[in-house]
Amino acid sequence: MSSQIQPALVGIVPRENLWNTIQKEGWYHIPVEAAPNNISSVEYIAFYFPKIFGVERRYKVNYYADVQKMNIVKRIQLFPDELKHKRAQKDYYQFQIGNIKELPKPIPSKKLRYIIHIPTTYQKLFSAKEINDLYDTSPLEDKMHQAMKEYKIEAERQVYTRAGGQNYCLDFGIFCRQGNIDVECDGEKYHTLPDALARDRERNNHLASFGWRVLRFSGKEIHRVLQDCLGIVKTTINNLGGLS
Repeated sequence: MSSQIQPALVGIVPRENLWNTIQKEGWYHIPVEAAPNNISSVEYIAFYFPKIFGVERRYKVNYYADVQKMNIVKRIQLFPDELKHKRAQKDYYQFQIGNIKELPKPIPSKKLRYIIHIPTTYQKLFSAKEINDLYDTSPLEDKMHQAMKEYKIEAERQVYTRAGGQNYCLDFGIFCRQGNIDVECDGEKYHTLPDALARDRERNNHLASFGWRVLRFSGKEIHRVLQDCLGIVKTTINNLGGLS
């Protein structure tokens, strides 16, 4: 196996009949408008099962397959019997896949999360101990994730929430007895731009009004004074009554 990083994607299987289709017809689909950034380079697809599946499968990644081909098609081409579906004319990525294989060890979600897509790598599929180990979003976030694990801080990566009429994706969500914490890892360049600063303020205010404590750490802080960052996180957790 090459040491080169091989992009992969974990996708949800929302219905049992869809899993039957994936196995029998050898394809998986994702809406173009909701696809993650690494979609064009994905070499492997892994499958996450929500609560509708049995105890042995639900809230876990159990299987994966290699991607042989990718096309963009209309949903109606995938499901010709669903002419009246509200997304019938929407564009979807269709991944033709090879043989479905079982991972050596299932990758569970400790918080029993409903995830949609996780950009990851082939290598992480075989090293991850739980869902949050799979995310391949940025080296900065990976460093923070590893450090929080070492400090016994239970955090969920890429948490989606709604506040102030807007949908937000949090780098890390930490759930406490008396409130929740959003930990953000800010790249130096983007978050110093005036427009980005204004958006961050609006975002922080919306989240705060819905009970989130927002902690933002720059790349410089994470690289140089990481223990100080973790100390602030732990103090905030304690002030919110500890982890829930």
